[in-house]
Amino acid sequence: MDNFTFHAPTEMIFGRGIEDQIGRTTQKYGTKALLVFGKGSVVRSGLLSRLEQSLTGSGIAYEEFGGAQPNPTLAHAEEGVKKALDCGADIIIGIGGGSAIDTAKAIAHGAANPGKSLWELWTKKIPLDRSLPVGAVLTIPAAGSEMSDSAVLTNTAIGKKAGINTPFNRCRFAIVNPEWGASLPAYQVAVGVTDIMMHTMERYFIPDNRCDLTDEIAEGLLRTVIKNGAVAVKDPANYDAMAEVFWASSLSHNNLTECGRGKDFSVHKLGHALSARYGVTHGASLSAVWGAWANELYLDCIPRFAQFARRVWGVDSEDDKNAAREGIDRTVDFFRSIGMPVSLAELNVGIRETDLKGLSLDATQNDTLRLSRIRPLDAAAVEAIYQRALCG
Repeated sequence: MDNFTFHAPTEMIFGRGIEDQIGRTTQKYGTKALLVFGKGSVVRSGLLSRLEQSLTGSGIAYEEFGGAQPNPTLAHAEEGVKKALDCGADIIIGIGGGSAIDTAKAIAHGAANPGKSLWELWTKKIPLDRSLPVGAVLTIPAAGSEMSDSAVLTNTAIGKKAGINTPFNRCRFAIVNPEWGASLPAYQVAVGVTDIMMHTMERYFIPDNRCDLTDEIAEGLLRTVIKNGAVAVKDPANYDAMAEVFWASSLSHNNLTECGRGKDFSVHKLGHALSARYGVTHGASLSAVWGAWANELYLDCIPRFAQFARRVWGVDSEDDKNAAREGIDRTVDFFRSIGMPVSLAELNVGIRETDLKGLSLDATQNDTLRLSRIRPLDAAAVEAIYQRALCG
């Protein structure tokens, strides 16, 4: 087991009707909030109105900033920074899914550093040493941004998607009412289930490191989200199933499942390149390449893949290699069963074989970054994975 530091400071407020607590919760951190949300579902559902009533009742002033994109953009976040500075916001609250929350985090960083380039802060060309407090009201279980130290932005001007990990990304509080998932489309739930699984598996497939308790937590989380995610996709109004998925979302990305093992996130790098170039939904970009990634690498990590197959999927093969292959197949079959794409062709964005080299260079930062802790992958190896993923 590797040395580790685990710090998850987010106050989690979870359950039915708890959105009414946002006013007194926000009082701990600020007096003027910028409310960041997407394209209007939180308005149409009445959630935004309920939140604003609670804020007003607690003496918290607020301004609204809508329009967060499914793949959050730098340009929109920069607009939010200007709005936050103009209105004197001292806390930023993201309302929605990971896109709104990541946008809120970006705005908080920019507003605390006026005059500095947000992209240079984001890409660490300028040190990020202060930010505004961020809160979250989660309506879509997926990204885990409500408890994570990470956030992602797309710079559409240069076609690049980049993430930043920093303690400043930790939300001060997260308000999570699974009832708000009842109106989600089935595909949105499936995308979320996929992202939750990926956040866990990106920390799981790391060889030669014994972490029994961390493994048990990760495997239990995966079994839980597979079981309940399948139910929630078919019936988003099933509160018990949706509550399990929401809680799994938070635990999958707050670093708990990497304690003593660390993380990899090479599949995310492959997916980010797809999202940046084609605007592909994040979860779909991951399911489209995971099977190809796993089949490329499992021979270098057979015991780990075999353990995954047996403990998560109940595979009973005594042969490690056969078990590993079956575990991969069952994972891909599960993605397919909930309506997720399992090849690049199924993304339906016109990806051609001639595009794969450019994607591989994007994923590896022009072949300067080696992906995967199982076996280092250069741009040529990544291109081979994309090639394998092209038709599934």
